[in-house]
Amino acid sequence: MKVAIITFPGTNCERDTAYAFDLLGAKTKIYWHTETDIKADLIVLPGGFSHGDYLRTGAIAKFSPAMSAVINHAKNGGLTLGICNGFQMLLELGLLPGAMLRNSSMSFISKITNIKVISNNNIFLSQTKNNEILRIPVAHGEGNYFADKNTLKALNDNEQIILKYCDEKGVPTDLNGSQQNIAGICDKNKRIFGLMPHPERACESMLGSNDGLKMLKGFLC
Repeated sequence: MKVAIITFPGTNCERDTAYAFDLLGAKTKIYWHTETDIKADLIVLPGGFSHGDYLRTGAIAKFSPAMSAVINHAKNGGLTLGICNGFQMLLELGLLPGAMLRNSSMSFISKITNIKVISNNNIFLSQTKNNEILRIPVAHGEGNYFADKNTLKALNDNEQIILKYCDEKGVPTDLNGSQQNIAGICDKNKRIFGLMPHPERACESMLGSNDGLKMLKGFLC
């Protein structure tokens, strides 16, 4: 599998993401955000603070030239993954529904947390089990997912809510104010994925967890 990782001024997870996919045997290439000739099986928008998170997270990045390739790729059914800041970009682009608000605590959250697999009926989480609890780091100040009532109903009806924050026993927890404790969603066709936790930071046991590698492996199976 060919994986394209797009980096922006302020991105800081592109090499971690490449390393994780390299461990899985993928062929990775990092592209600068001004490039438009991007061809891959999977395009990843990694985490960080693109353009310093000015205006809103991802609000400036969505105007980068590379985004034309991302939009075309996604609309043609290409696999697309947004991690943390990348998830925020997918929301800004309208490729996923909803929006991000400041964490309800108004504080930056950086720690390993638990997330529960809500639906593995998609390629991304195909190597996990429903209700499986994964230990994955988070690092964000604006991860408070918001959507209106109709959107939330559609997300639930179509199995588009794929991950939720929980404790070690699987009981839902309010990490950042996200509605329904949502940590990750996908589009209706289950080809575009966004999540706030960082699976690329949980790819080796020495890092505290290798659950992230199990998640990313789904794209290659």
